[in-house]
Amino acid sequence: MPVTFNHTIIPCQDREATARFYRELFELPEAPSWGPFTNIQMSDGVLIQFAEPPLAEIQLHHYAFLVDDELFDRAFQRLVDQGVAYAADPFFKRPGQTNTEHGGRGVYFLDPAGHGLEMITRPYL
Repeated sequence: MPVTFNHTIIPCQDREATARFYRELFELPEAPSWGPFTNIQMSDGVLIQFAEPPLAEIQLHHYAFLVDDELFDRAFQRLVDQGVAYAADPFFKRPGQTNTEHGGRGVYFLDPAGHGLEMITRPYL
């Protein structure tokens, strides 16, 4: 069997609100959830689980999502409509901009838990 990525857990203070943010942004259907997890499932079958860890402080993680141009346009407009700050780079040195690096478009922003998200239209490799 080849190696494939199956799932990850994203820590957050409000698992329902954070999962809803991802679901609405990326136009994903609801997925079955259980126990301490609220889940979303990507089109390739990868499961993203949101959980409220027993930690007072959540450390920032980075998650990048590859989308097609049409979804990028719709999702980016949702970010703008919701007033989510965004930038062309991960350090927010070019705020309010998107980038056209690597032959596609990209944007960086934070999810409700404070994790750094990246949305790109072309893979780096």
